Amino acid sequence: MTDFLLENENARKLVKTLGLPIPVPEKLARAKGPYEERPLDDKKVLVCGFGALQTVLAQSLTKAGAHPLVVGTSAAAIQPFVGPGEAWARAPQLVAPGDAPEGARVDAIVFDGSGLDTPEDLHQLYELIHPWIRRLNRSGRVVVLGRPASDAKKPVHAATRAGLEGFTRSLAKEIGGNGSTANSVFVQEGAEQRLDAVLRFLLSPRSAFISCQPFHVTTSARGEEAPGTHVLGGKVALVTGAARGIGEATAELLAAEGAHVVCLDRPADDAPCSQVAQRIGGSTLLVDITDADAPTRIAAELKERFGGVDVVVHNAGVTRDKTLGRMSPDAWDMAVDINLGAVIRITDRLLRDDVLRPAGRIICLSSVSGIAGNRGQTNYSAGKAGIVGFVEALAAKVAKKGITANAIAPGFIETRLTNAMPVAIREVARRMSAVGQGGRPDDVGQAITFLATPGAVGLTGQTVRVCGGALVGA
Repeated sequence: MTDFLLENENARKLVKTLGLPIPVPEKLARAKGPYEERPLDDKKVLVCGFGALQTVLAQSLTKAGAHPLVVGTSAAAIQPFVGPGEAWARAPQLVAPGDAPEGARVDAIVFDGSGLDTPEDLHQLYELIHPWIRRLNRSGRVVVLGRPASDAKKPVHAATRAGLEGFTRSLAKEIGGNGSTANSVFVQEGAEQRLDAVLRFLLSPRSAFISCQPFHVTTSARGEEAPGTHVLGGKVALVTGAARGIGEATAELLAAEGAHVVCLDRPADDAPCSQVAQRIGGSTLLVDITDADAPTRIAAELKERFGGVDVVVHNAGVTRDKTLGRMSPDAWDMAVDINLGAVIRITDRLLRDDVLRPAGRIICLSSVSGIAGNRGQTNYSAGKAGIVGFVEALAAKVAKKGITANAIAPGFIETRLTNAMPVAIREVARRMSAVGQGGRPDDVGQAITFLATPGAVGLTGQTVRVCGGALVGA
C-alpha cells in the first residue's frame, strides 16, 4: 500500500498551497544495494563537542568517505583528524564556534558529549548545534555521543548523561519533517573501537526510519574482525516467516551481504516461501513453529544441512485482535505462543544443541505495541513485551561465546496487515511519527541486517525501535 501524500506530487503541492493542517512527509533517502566501503562518500559531517571520542570519530568518518568539519578555536581541535584525513584524502576543515559560515550546509552533525559532567556542560548542545541545525540538509543525520548514565560515579554525572537522550529525542521531532533523524549513542569505556560500525550505520541511508533512539555500545560480547563489505559472507542465516513482508525483505538483504538464507515458513506457504528462497539463492524449510517437535526439527535440519547457523531472525508473528473482554482463550494462546513461546523454545534448542555457532546473532521481532501498548492487543502486546525481556536476559548468558541477542520493535510499517486497516486509522497512524510517514519492510530489514553483522557486536540485550520516531512509547 502506497502513501498517497508521499507518492503524489500534485497532492503534496495542493496541501501546501491551501495551508491544510496536514503534515506533508519528505521522501526519505534510502540505501540501495549491499554495504559499501565508503557509505559517507563526500558527505559533509560537522563534528562538535570536546569529549574522549575524537580519535575514533576521525578514523571512522574519514575511512567512510566523509569530509569532517570540526568545530574548534585552534588547530589542536582538528589534530586527531589530520592523520586519518591524509590517509583517506579527507582533510579536516576547522570552523569556529558560533554562527555558521554564509551558505554552509552539512549532511550530518556528530556531537561528542562523552566529556560532559554537569548540567552547565549541557549548554554545549545549544552553543555548538544551534548555529548549524538549520543548515542540515534534507535526510540529514544527527548523532549525539555520550557515556552511559549507569556507569557514572556521581548522581550529577548520571543526570547530565541522561540529559543527552532527552535532548536527542526532542531534536529528532523537530527535524523529522525534512526526513532527518537524530539518535544517541552511549559508549562504555573500553568499547570505543566498537563505535565505528554503529556510527556508519546511523549516518547512512540504511537507518532512514530509525530516529529518537538510544544505542548502548558495550564490551559485553566477545568480538571478531568486522569486514566493511560482504559483511555476512560465509554465514548461514535462518529467517522465520520469510514468505512475505518483513521476513521476505530481510531475507533479501541478508543474502545481498553474502549470507546463505534458510527461509522458514508454514507448509501452507510453500509456494511464496520457495519463490523467495529461489530468488535469493537460499534454501527452504517448511515448519509450523507451533508444532511440539518444531524446535528439534529446525535444529536437526540446520545441523545436518549446513553444519549450524550464524544468524537467527525470529520474524514469524501473528495478531488476533480483540478487547480483553471479547477475546477467546484460543486467540490469547495463539498470539502469545507464536510471538513469544515459539521464539523461546526454538532459541533454547539451538543453543542447547550448539547449532548456533560462536559469534552468532539472535534477532527477535518485538513491536512498538509491546512497548507502548495498544487497544485490542493485550495478547499481542504481552508477547512482544516478553521479547524485550527475553533478549535482555539472554544477552548476558550468551556473551562469552560472542553471541548477541537483540530485538527490533517496528512501528507503523506498510504491509498487507496495515493495508487492511480502515483508511482514517491508517492515515493517522502514518503521521504519528517524527518523519510523518510509515516505514517499509526493508527499513526493518536494514536494522535486522545491521544487527546480524560482526560490526554490531557492541550492541546486545537491546531493543531497537524502527518507527520513524513514533510519538507513542519510549
